[in-house]
Amino acid sequence: MSVRQSLLAILDRGACYGSQLRAEYERRTGARVNVGQVYTTLERLERDGLVTGAGVDDEARVLWEPTETGRTEVRSWLSTASLAEGRDDVALKIALAVTLPGADIGGIVSTQRAAVSEALTQAEAEAAETDAVPAAIVRAARRARLEADLRWLDEVAVITAGARPFPLSEERPRRGRPARSGR
Repeated sequence: MSVRQSLLAILDRGACYGSQLRAEYERRTGARVNVGQVYTTLERLERDGLVTGAGVDDEARVLWEPTETGRTEVRSWLSTASLAEGRDDVALKIALAVTLPGADIGGIVSTQRAAVSEALTQAEAEAAETDAVPAAIVRAARRARLEADLRWLDEVAVITAGARPFPLSEERPRRGRPARSGR
């Protein structure tokens, strides 16, 4: 989930100062965010014309509110599907390791499985706690992803069985950084 978009969505409910925004984010999602990230994000949102200062509260804390462009962006974000795409570091690590001589693929998969199993056990224990609906949604998503990771690791074990490492390619790209003089 985008912290940037989430903070903007919370501000759409009313003007907030940074620490208040952080507390609202955690209350509404059950996820933690560093207060420094909140303030950095607010500065970027202001730079991008999505929020503006809304004065100060009675304790002289700077309040922020979305601009009309910011409100439009929130509505667009909320109405658009979000797919968990992008670089998958675990998959890339295993894909690379399978090509390297001496890499213990079974050990890598086993270590990953143990970490995922431990995280799943912890997530299930947290699920027993009665909590607000938003936090329960986040925990349920985490559990489902961890369970999917365990199924994926089973598949990886089958895919990598018998895989053999291979050397660097003999084919060389035409481009490359030239050596600096003196080397």
